[in-house]
Amino acid sequence: MVLVCGRYEGLDERVIQSRGLLEISLGDIVLSGGEPAALAMIDACVRLLPGVMGAEETLEEESFEAGLLEYPHYTRPAEWKGLKVPEVLLSGHHEKIKAWRHAEAEAATKLRRPDLWAVYEKQRPQGLRHKSSRRKED
Repeated sequence: MVLVCGRYEGLDERVIQSRGLLEISLGDIVLSGGEPAALAMIDACVRLLPGVMGAEETLEEESFEAGLLEYPHYTRPAEWKGLKVPEVLLSGHHEKIKAWRHAEAEAATKLRRPDLWAVYEKQRPQGLRHKSSRRKED
C-alpha cells in the first residue's frame, strides 16, 4: 500500500484518475496536509497485527467493535480531586462490571454519535433494548 499525502488543496485530479487512487477520509475535518491522516491510518492498521496490542482480548472491547463507542475508563487512585471511580468497578463483580460498561457504551454512543446509535438500535435484538445510564440522553 502506498499512501499519497496531498498538501493544502490536495492532489491534482489527473493523478487520482490516471493512477486509480482510492481516496480515504478521516471525517469532516480539514488538515493542512495528508500526513496526520496517513499516520492515523497506519496506526489504526498496525494495532490490529498480532502481538502489537498485547492480549488479543483487549481488541474485543474497542470502540466500534460492537457498533458502540467505548465505555469510560478509570485508573488509580480511586479518588482524584474529589472525583471517584464508580463503585461497581471496585466491586470485583464481573457481571455487574460488564453490564455497567455496556450501559455506558450505549449512553456514550447515543449522546455523541446518533448516527452510530441509529444503526445499533436497528440491529440489536428486541430483548436487549433498555434504558440505562447515568448520562443525560436527550
